[in-house]
Amino acid sequence: MATLTIRNFDDTLHAKWKARAKANHRSLEAEVRLALSTPTVEVDIEDMTALQQRMRAKYGPLPDSTDIIRQMRDET
Repeated sequence: MATLTIRNFDDTLHAKWKARAKANHRSLEAEVRLALSTPTVEVDIEDMTALQQRMRAKYGPLPDSTDIIRQMRDET
């Protein structure tokens, strides 16, 4: 397997990664390896906008949650 060396890594960032690894019961190396191997998702704004428009056309606008919350509060 290959080895990756990161130079001039900020001490504060290193401490945060180390704390995150400890919280997840992993070594720092394992935590960073997992983060680097997790695929990232790139979102196309135009695709998301088109999806939003299709959903709004199909289902209509979302209701105002304020009225729903007030109704639920009045029922109790």
